[in-house]
Amino acid sequence: MEMNTAPPENPQATTSTASMPAIEASPVLVVDDSRTMRLALTRELNKLGFTRITEAVDGRDAIEKIRRENFDLVLLDMEMPELDGMGVLLEIRNDPELRGLPVIVISGAEQVDAAVKCIEAGAEDYLPKPFNPTLLRARVTTSLEKKRLRDVDRIRLAQLQIEKQRSDDLLHIILPEDVANELKSTNTVRPRLIGEVGVLFSDIVGFTSFCQAHSPEQVHGYLQSLVEAFEEIAARHGLEKIKTIGDAFMATAGMSSPMENPAMNCVACGLDMIAAAASQPPYWKLRIGVHVGPVVGGVVGKRKFQFDVWGDTVNTAARMEQSGLPGGLTLSASSWNRVKESHTGVSLGTIEVKGKGGMEIFRIEQTI
Repeated sequence: MEMNTAPPENPQATTSTASMPAIEASPVLVVDDSRTMRLALTRELNKLGFTRITEAVDGRDAIEKIRRENFDLVLLDMEMPELDGMGVLLEIRNDPELRGLPVIVISGAEQVDAAVKCIEAGAEDYLPKPFNPTLLRARVTTSLEKKRLRDVDRIRLAQLQIEKQRSDDLLHIILPEDVANELKSTNTVRPRLIGEVGVLFSDIVGFTSFCQAHSPEQVHGYLQSLVEAFEEIAARHGLEKIKTIGDAFMATAGMSSPMENPAMNCVACGLDMIAAAASQPPYWKLRIGVHVGPVVGGVVGKRKFQFDVWGDTVNTAARMEQSGLPGGLTLSASSWNRVKESHTGVSLGTIEVKGKGGMEIFRIEQTI
């Protein structure tokens, strides 16, 4: 069997055809005050497959067209009246919106030094006159490929910046602001002891039985709406949401920055939360507990970390909530003493608190 080993009749045409889609899509500006040179360059570019070619008759014309239209490449003559090639190049490189545009300077053999200065000023490449078609092909295709790669890098960088912003936003949603900033800057969060922090716990009365009587979609919808309202109320009163545990909502006052009277902020927040729950379907009643004291805070976990607080103050605040009455806000005697000038309340008696013995608790009746 005789095999045909002859090369393709026109390998150059094969290469050109393979790159046709990219070439056809690449608008090129040819800048030269010589009509003969412009026609020669345009003719050779057409042979290479370029179909979107624009001509500029001098430097001023070139700048106007560059600012008005989008080009992937500029072929720029060095010697032109009024504004020469170097002047055009400097205007392009000094404009933040244009400086990424590749420019190939074209000059005579006696202008090599000037061409070198243009390359130092940011030109992509240099093509001597009279130009060689093969060299023109190499210079043009290389410059366009470099631009394509730069464009890809620029798109990737923009995507990375968007993802980083999303990550930062999510981090500030999950963590208190100072904790999020520390984690971003040091990749770790030091545990901290804060001497006076208000801790608020809320719990929905009868939530378990409500879940049994309603669809998952209904339960989630009602709970989502209420927690969003709680988050807005907490932020308005200077509290930071720490977490939700089922239907329980936990927030702190004075954790990230000192607060004059964290008990007052917690009480104001809690009363607004009770009102919010009672004013929207399904008109849940809350139990809210408040206690002020020292807490330890830090980030726990690695795969799904979260900021949390621990200590006797947290446990006591939880017991205040558990010992309260539906639709009411209960707080320890020490916390009551911090707010009694602005509120009326009633003692609910003494309860046993683990590790603390008997503690008198108070229920807020109304704001004075």
